[in-house]
Amino acid sequence: MASQSQHPNPKLAISHRIWSSLLPHAVPDSRYNYDFSFFIPDFRNSSAAIDRLTDLPCYNLARTVFITPDNCLEQLRLRALKDGKKVLTTTYAIRRGFWLLDPRTMNEEKFEIASLLDGMEKSGIGRQLTWTQMQEEDIKVDLCATGAVAVNEKGVSFGMGHGLYDLEWGMLVDRKVVELRTPTIVLVHECQVIDGAEEMRTEAWDTVCDFVVTPERVIEVEEAVKPSCGILWDKLKPSLMEAILPLQELKGIQMMEKIMQGAGTVQESNMPGQSIPESDELMGIQMVERIMKGYKP
Repeated sequence: MASQSQHPNPKLAISHRIWSSLLPHAVPDSRYNYDFSFFIPDFRNSSAAIDRLTDLPCYNLARTVFITPDNCLEQLRLRALKDGKKVLTTTYAIRRGFWLLDPRTMNEEKFEIASLLDGMEKSGIGRQLTWTQMQEEDIKVDLCATGAVAVNEKGVSFGMGHGLYDLEWGMLVDRKVVELRTPTIVLVHECQVIDGAEEMRTEAWDTVCDFVVTPERVIEVEEAVKPSCGILWDKLKPSLMEAILPLQELKGIQMMEKIMQGAGTVQESNMPGQSIPESDELMGIQMVERIMKGYKP
């Protein structure tokens, strides 16, 4: 058998090993059972990890928190609502975009259903937000929390291989909803923390976390460097652009901002010698034109 260092995809090799170790501790998903290639599972005693996370000063100071839709963070979403914090989250795989859960706009008995992916989109619970609405409402996130398949003690983590958290971070940074100094926490089972010596090759868009939290301990990462590159469109898989509405909207916003900064109109920008928007850019522009009548540069 080839060693991990010889494996053509070291992260995949780590994932397979972690999944085996996690299986005795994991809570099955209602749809995907124990197929961890589709979701980040909750695990037994995750409440202890959440208690450690909520004891951190950065959590207590936060007014608005971004919490990914991972199963292991379901109770954190509930806890944050009970603590009076606004929760910004996304639907599964970001397909239907970003949703805001505001404890001030719902009865407390609805907090639990709001913390569920199948509940937050129900009428009177969560509210879908476009990038334009986030700008108009001046949404600022004070803390980010995510799950992971594996993470090392340097805060380098990865999920199911789609880079969804990196996309979320890149979009939030681009729209200035988060800052590079915004604390980021990854919550995992102890068996998901791997030896720092193992190969965890990072890319320019990989988001390093400031804290790694497990039921047993909190690891603070010194000088965690988070990416400022936003979305690298030339590196983005076309399938993600087609499936994720906020990416389409963001592409359109960026195109419109360029136009508003001196290129004139879309028609003027297509004059000889200037680049013609690609199909995904036009798709984004068309989407934004439908919702951005009140756009403020």
